[in-house]
Amino acid sequence: MNDLFSVLKKNNYFVTFFFLAVCTLVAFLFAHVIPGNSPNIALVYILGLILIARHTDGYRYGIFAALFCVISINYFFTYPYFKLNFTLSGYPVTFIGMLTITIITSATTTRLKKQALLISEREKVLVEADKEKMKANLLRAISHDLRTPLTSIIGAASSYTENSNHLTEEEKTELVTQINDDANWLLNMVENLLTVTRIQNDESHVSTSLEVVEEVVSEAVHRLRKRIPHAKINISIPEAFLMVPMDPLLIEQVIMNLLENAVIHSESKQAVDLVVTDSSDSVTFHVIDYGKGLDEDKIPSLFEGQSASGSSDSHKGMGIGLSICKTIIQAHNGTICAFNHENGAEFSFTLPKEGIHES
Repeated sequence: MNDLFSVLKKNNYFVTFFFLAVCTLVAFLFAHVIPGNSPNIALVYILGLILIARHTDGYRYGIFAALFCVISINYFFTYPYFKLNFTLSGYPVTFIGMLTITIITSATTTRLKKQALLISEREKVLVEADKEKMKANLLRAISHDLRTPLTSIIGAASSYTENSNHLTEEEKTELVTQINDDANWLLNMVENLLTVTRIQNDESHVSTSLEVVEEVVSEAVHRLRKRIPHAKINISIPEAFLMVPMDPLLIEQVIMNLLENAVIHSESKQAVDLVVTDSSDSVTFHVIDYGKGLDEDKIPSLFEGQSASGSSDSHKGMGIGLSICKTIIQAHNGTICAFNHENGAEFSFTLPKEGIHES
């Protein structure tokens, strides 16, 4: 039904005849309630002409409507009724006046539509350019970040198979642990990339439902500690019962990515703080570490798939994870940012309390 209505709205003939029919019905109502009230009837048709010029393309529909309006006023609402009389005084003035109003409105509307279309096309070009830039950055990061752990896995596996008779049990355990860590990191990155694909296929929208913030945070921290058992995390959540529209699995993934970056890249033994703050229209999640901080020069491109860490442990670069975080938060109509504080770095993202409910 909505599709049919949208199609009809774009049909210039339908729009023209619809407004003319409505105006004629209203004019008859005026004529019945207040006989001889020609000025009001003329105003009804003038309003109809403006609406037709506004919602149709080009001039011909407005000119046709102006001609119809003048003839209708002459035929239906001017004595002698239901007869055409072109000798009435002021008839040419009425026709020229309505025609002028129609042409001016059509010209103005056409110009505004062209400007709006031009602006829309420019915005689309900019959006596509941003998407292509992000894709290029992701591909560069992926080609590097996939190659390094794969090379590490191959090297560790080769060392194990070729030298198994000469390795101690401790060395064997170390190689297997290395393979396991790299494989788990690769699996996590594949999950991130699948998430981006899912969101992009849904045209950057996600289905959300009201979720309890404390439960989402707890689950994210629980999953992270299974992946990084030694992770030290301090959690601070308001006592108030907070519910925010979100896709809980995606937001858990964002929290996990930010916490993992803080634990691994801060190079600090101090615990990472996960702080949730509440405001009237949004909830903000802060991940604060007390390590070496971020490279100030790379912060502007931090969420575009480029690493901002100077760590030599390049196979666990944070660039891809942060670009996925940005994609997820933007799909929730939220914002995400990063900056340095006196003793380290902070990542924070904000989710609106009123969002998309499509679940």
